[in-house]
Amino acid sequence: MSDFSRLEMMFGKENIEKLKSKKVIVFGIGGVGGYVVEALTRSAIGNIDVVDNDIISPSNINRQIIALNSTLKKYKTDVIKQRMLDINPEIKVETYKLFFLPETKDKIDFSKYDYIIDAIDTIKAKICLAQCAQEYNIPIISSMGTGNKINPTMFEIADIYETSVCPLARVMRQELKKRNIKKLKVVYSKENPVKINKTQEKNIPSSNSFVPGICGLIIAGEVIKDLIKA
Repeated sequence: MSDFSRLEMMFGKENIEKLKSKKVIVFGIGGVGGYVVEALTRSAIGNIDVVDNDIISPSNINRQIIALNSTLKKYKTDVIKQRMLDINPEIKVETYKLFFLPETKDKIDFSKYDYIIDAIDTIKAKICLAQCAQEYNIPIISSMGTGNKINPTMFEIADIYETSVCPLARVMRQELKKRNIKKLKVVYSKENPVKINKTQEKNIPSSNSFVPGICGLIIAGEVIKDLIKA
């Protein structure tokens, strides 16, 4: 059996060929984005570009699929590209060691993509991606907050204007409305954030191995379904 034979049994040969022809870009290769890339690579997507300027640190090990003791101090984009090619040697990957912001958006040619995946944390950057998606008429899905959450079963897929509870989604709703962006597909959770241990830094969210990964896998599944119109 071939690498994607089990997937072909589910979606059919025509859809596998369709996935091989698609080009997507993933912004943020952390706890969420790493699992997005992992699942998309294992789902026959032929072209995946990755954007992240971070280096793997010890604090990433508890939740990021590419974070190992052997990968510490390496660029996330370099490590994940090697992993992707190890999974599928035929995949085409372009890496951007870039902290994406409105000031750096011109370094990305959005016109060549079939899908945008937003797995970054910076609100200004997330808004910019939504604007770029609208400008270029490209499907986009955006991850909302996964920090300080412990129940992965509470994630939902919704339009940003149908979300509730999630603090990040609330800010995004307000900012997108100001910019006349009328829709944005997101994955979010209605779980109330857990209280952080008072001995920890207030501005650093707590995290675990299962919540961000589940969010990433949900995003990947939605992207696959959208690309083949399943």
